[in-house]
Amino acid sequence: MAQSLAGPEIERLIQLLARVPGLGPRSARRATLHLMKKREELLAPLGEAMRIAAERIVTCETCGNLDTQSPCTLCHDQRRDESIIVVVESVADLWALERAGAIKARYHVLGGTLSPFDGIGPEDLSLPKLVDRIGGHVSGSTVREVILALNATVEGQTTAHYITDLLAPTGVKVTRLAHGVPVGGELDYLDEGTLSAALLSRTSL
Repeated sequence: MAQSLAGPEIERLIQLLARVPGLGPRSARRATLHLMKKREELLAPLGEAMRIAAERIVTCETCGNLDTQSPCTLCHDQRRDESIIVVVESVADLWALERAGAIKARYHVLGGTLSPFDGIGPEDLSLPKLVDRIGGHVSGSTVREVILALNATVEGQTTAHYITDLLAPTGVKVTRLAHGVPVGGELDYLDEGTLSAALLSRTSL
């Protein structure tokens, strides 16, 4: 067994950083060393920022986003189109769509996708809350469209079909993101699945 090269506090920091997505033990060691060298500039402010985040960050009771208030900043934004709800798998997907700035709508974070193999069923996702947000469609709800912005995976497509059936009684329009050739993409470099999706999602000119 390899001998520890640092004290328990530093080893603990390395172990925690190694659990961050995109970092492994080696990257965590490099990050830790960098933080040690920049103790006043990085380590102390980072520690304080993480302490404050742990105390103040909450999950939005309306859409599932992460913020320091609930309802979150996006749900409070009156400039957004309340008639459209974009359904995403995770907060990371929500943030990605916001960075793109392609639509100013409301969001709903499912917290995952249906995956019987992993034991994730409808009761494990934020589906009842989604139905509640749209359920008043007939009695005055302004929601007229639900966009399913789910990943193009088997689980994502299964979830999309399930939600479509679930929302059918509400009469709300359900759409999904087009899948296919990316902007700037060359056909010769695309895989067969992407090309097939592009053909199936073709539109009129």
